[in-house]
Amino acid sequence: MQSQDVAQHPSSTLSASLEQAEAALVEHYPRLVRIAYLVLPPSLGRGRRVLAAHALAQRALPRGRTSAPVIPAQSSGGVGADAGYAYVRLQVLRTALEAGLPMKGRVWPRRSQLPPLLPQVWGLRLFPRSGGADELALDQRLSALTGPARATYVLRGLEKLPDADIRKVLTAAGVDDPADALREADEVGAQYALLDSPEFDPCSLQARPTDLMRRRQYTKAALAAAAALAVCGALVALPGDGWGPDGAAAPPYAKNSAAEAALDPGRVTRAAPTAWRTATRADFSVWPARGDLTGDSALLRRALAVWARPGETVRVSATPGTQSGGPAGPPQLLYAGNVDNARVVILYDGLRIARYAEPKDGTAGAALDFARADGARGAEASAVVLERADGNVRYLTAPWVTKAAERDLLKPGAGAMALTVTDGITSPLAGPAARTGTCTSWNALQVTDASGTRLLTDLGELVPAHLSAGRPGKSREVRGAEALRVWAPFACSLADARGQGVRSVNAWKYASQPLPDGSGSGAWVCTRAETWRGGGPRVLAQFGTPRLPVGAVVAKAADVPACGPRDPHVLAGVLWKSAGGHWYLLAAGSKNTASIAATGGITATSRGRLLAVKAQQGAQAELKSTLTDGRSINGLG
Repeated sequence: MQSQDVAQHPSSTLSASLEQAEAALVEHYPRLVRIAYLVLPPSLGRGRRVLAAHALAQRALPRGRTSAPVIPAQSSGGVGADAGYAYVRLQVLRTALEAGLPMKGRVWPRRSQLPPLLPQVWGLRLFPRSGGADELALDQRLSALTGPARATYVLRGLEKLPDADIRKVLTAAGVDDPADALREADEVGAQYALLDSPEFDPCSLQARPTDLMRRRQYTKAALAAAAALAVCGALVALPGDGWGPDGAAAPPYAKNSAAEAALDPGRVTRAAPTAWRTATRADFSVWPARGDLTGDSALLRRALAVWARPGETVRVSATPGTQSGGPAGPPQLLYAGNVDNARVVILYDGLRIARYAEPKDGTAGAALDFARADGARGAEASAVVLERADGNVRYLTAPWVTKAAERDLLKPGAGAMALTVTDGITSPLAGPAARTGTCTSWNALQVTDASGTRLLTDLGELVPAHLSAGRPGKSREVRGAEALRVWAPFACSLADARGQGVRSVNAWKYASQPLPDGSGSGAWVCTRAETWRGGGPRVLAQFGTPRLPVGAVVAKAADVPACGPRDPHVLAGVLWKSAGGHWYLLAAGSKNTASIAATGGITATSRGRLLAVKAQQGAQAELKSTLTDGRSINGLG
């Protein structure tokens, strides 16, 4: 693609040919579609915005081969600093802004205000993947802006344009008052990094069926289907921000007595407030209903209806292996109440935790999250994420939890900081799942019950993961200085398990190895993350030295029995550089390792569970060990 540097002066003028524009459209298509999706009016709904964004980008090419005048793409060069990109971006912005303009006496709407002829999708609803609480909050703030203000925010965040160039772009796109758009955009915080989130990516989509039941009807029911469709159209045209008492739920597919029972707020089950004191099992089934809105039948009806039939504007997320369909019967209410600026409902159907959240001022922007919780007992049923906001997490704790505290795993000697617990709700604590960049701390939730303290950590899901330490099959709670010291250098590796449906993570210090240069001993630790779905466990072998405050991941594997109760053995190695600049191959096996052999770029053997041999930088080797019972173990990964 031909390009031209416009960094010499921000008021340079470029021209684009059809070939330049086409090349820019092909190269930067995902970026252009993202810009269109962000600028289009949110009232279209997420599904229609996706298709409209693609349609606007595909119609952005000039209609002839003559040059078309445009303005600078980016005053600092970089992405799209050429005439072709600047032209197609301007066309995308102009048509996206036109889509949000009022009719103002026009007889016919503009082309961008009509449903796109192409692309078309039949039988599916497409929408971007759901982001976190920060993305949801930003989307709601952008929805409150005018089209030009949203365009300003996007040009600042995605395109990195200075305000002077933004004024030129907006003027060329037909905005009457660019200065007012800039002032309005200033009211939204500069969370520009969130614009790159999958929440705003119309090229990375989720698909859900439209109306499966109606497709199965016989031809003789066509007239009835048409009548139902007309009724649905009339409901869409009604004023308000939802579908009547069901809020943001989609229209019901059919009448069914069992389904209606599951969606009846009057039949929602509630555990007795003291049931947990006499129950045999300490699990979610004995949690009492808490919150200041447990008697709000309208809220519960909306939550149940959206669970069964999430509408197009509802953001739905589910941990891997978790079904997102409606409940089979009346679920159990765990919480219903106001949490900051939202109304939150938490339900449990024996297999899953479902959290419904809607803004206090309506149902637009409702969110529905799912997590598996089948078989959860004790520590695994001790807390549920109630809210994430501004990098902080607030939990709803089990009725048997007497205390809650925040503990930084990277500082085992710092002690835990007590949290306030009111009606089971903790005060906010910094959540590691929202951290980016260098890992300098990892905050975990420490809960206390009759059996002692337990550690849980937020991995970006509804149910926090339970942390333990020790040999597989004999692991224990992370209590006391020794267990905390095992986790300290390796806590940051928990980031590898985010969003994977993790149920528990165990850290096992399986070997300690004297370093060849006499600078102390290195610690070999194996962490195994078990999932709620059973399959997909993630195993990491890690190595730490006195000079490294944060351990290094040296090997990883998934769907293997190593480092677990079924096979409590592991072998891993690392190329290590001493303080004197010498390189060594270090390897260690777990207990009952009789010998270790290295082949390939390094050939060496050792008797016992440790191996240390001089090596060259960048050398590669394959490891294999023999256990005392004669069985062979390959190196992890």
